[in-house]
Amino acid sequence: MNTDRMRFLGLLGLVGLLGVPTGNYGLFGFFGFFGLFGLMRKKSDEMLRLSMAQAGLNACIASLISLSIAMAVVTTLQTAEAAAVALGITFFVQVLTLVFSFNYYESKGVSQ
Repeated sequence: MNTDRMRFLGLLGLVGLLGVPTGNYGLFGFFGFFGLFGLMRKKSDEMLRLSMAQAGLNACIASLISLSIAMAVVTTLQTAEAAAVALGITFFVQVLTLVFSFNYYESKGVSQ
């Protein structure tokens, strides 16, 4: 994805504010997107794209692990409420992994 457009994903963090009046705390996972506003100060170059790709890989792995655990919990409990909570936690873990690993790779200049 073009890094110039990637910074606008930070606006998705505003969806998390809907969790307060609705009482749906699963929407708080969207607050992790606010971390992508840090791209406003960055120039688009190869290092930024490499950091973004590595952070995306980390988020994918975290998503696979947390979704596997969530599926086991949902099949054990067999309730719709457990499914909603597990899905929210999976999304939250994925977004935070993306944002934190991207910020780590960018601050350290790590390329593996």
